Amino acid sequence: MQRGHIDASELDIKERVVNINRVTKVVKGGRNFRFSALVVVGDENGHVGVGMAKAQEVPDAIRKAIEDAKKHLIKVPIIGTTIPHDTVGQYGAGRVLLKPADEGTGVIAGGPVRAVVELAGIRDLRGKSLGSNNPRNMVNATIQALTQLKTVEEVAKLRGKTVEEILG
Repeated sequence: MQRGHIDASELDIKERVVNINRVTKVVKGGRNFRFSALVVVGDENGHVGVGMAKAQEVPDAIRKAIEDAKKHLIKVPIIGTTIPHDTVGQYGAGRVLLKPADEGTGVIAGGPVRAVVELAGIRDLRGKSLGSNNPRNMVNATIQALTQLKTVEEVAKLRGKTVEEILG
């Protein structure tokens, strides 16, 4: 996984709103309503990010969430049209299982997970939500699962071996 900052301005970024929530703050004069937005951005070529933001109006919340997501981009290793290996991501009570799938399978995953993997550029994958179905936790668990992915080359380099030795 790439640790350095990824410059969003160099990428052709698409965004998808996963969830919009009305939040209320009760104050002396009554209730203050705001909107929180959860947005996923990606270039469909191995880069994906998630952002959350609140504002008094929905469009402002979405715009702020997109800016936040662009600051939190990660690089996802993709082999062909799928991921290198099985992985489980966990965030809060949300657990997400991601499994590679053969070409032509498509993305078989629930709403928030689907949004993240499609914008990451993964075409074939089987996903399963194992814990909470809260969109925020599912999206963050998916991102966490994707950050754990490593290619055979990366594993071989870490262990100081050749790819052939790793694959047996």
